[in-house]
Amino acid sequence: MIELQDVGITFNPGTPDENEALRHIQLDIRQGDFITVIGSNGAGKSTLYNLIAGTLQPFYGRILLDTPDGKRDITAEKEYRRARYIGRIFQNPLLGTAGKMSLEDNMVIASRKGFKGLRISLNSALRRQFRDQLSVLGMGLENRLRDNVELFSGGQRQALTLLMAVMSRPSLLLLDEHTAALDPENAALIMNLTRKFAEEYKLTVMMVTHNMQQALDYGNRLLMMDAGEIILDLGAEEKAGLTMADIVKKFRSIKNRPLDSDQMLLD
Repeated sequence: MIELQDVGITFNPGTPDENEALRHIQLDIRQGDFITVIGSNGAGKSTLYNLIAGTLQPFYGRILLDTPDGKRDITAEKEYRRARYIGRIFQNPLLGTAGKMSLEDNMVIASRKGFKGLRISLNSALRRQFRDQLSVLGMGLENRLRDNVELFSGGQRQALTLLMAVMSRPSLLLLDEHTAALDPENAALIMNLTRKFAEEYKLTVMMVTHNMQQALDYGNRLLMMDAGEIILDLGAEEKAGLTMADIVKKFRSIKNRPLDSDQMLLD
């Protein structure tokens, strides 16, 4: 679906602060994958997301997208163009919605994403559609269409962001620690919605998380990153039955790290 071929990027090249953030990344994201991504801070997870989303362009390598006419090279394609088929949700619940706008206006904007044709008008039929979509969240937001989104809690805003992201049926949904800023109850709710939407709409998902249990419980594939490399890529069968201790053991064995490296993987 999206393929990264020998992709790499270096920040501040030729200076004392030179940092090879990603090196020779080979990654094939297949249609329907739900990939969880783990690794310590500085492992390259956010940089990988930025390359896929188009926020950054690689120093070398290619990024290819499957289309009905075959693979298309999108390496140089700008972020706003990729936004038509790549959705992204960040850790901060405030980033995915416009707080000073009403809920229904936020929903209209989400409805327009990728829309080609006449301007979408807000009418009673569309409001009924929005209410039906919002009722799935189980938060009563379907009764608050005219309220400004800034009045909602962090959990409500992140649930709304998730709903708005899947409304346009993106080819790939990037989740960047999207429950890390939430309390445990809301985090569990968002994760249940994530699984529901992924299964119901057959989405392709990548989810960065520092929650090792989430990484094990969700998805059909697990990537481990370290020092700008993908050091482990486990499929569903290999992932089944693993524990957090197993993951740390694999990390130690691959990187030849000492026993006190556990926290490095979890940070």
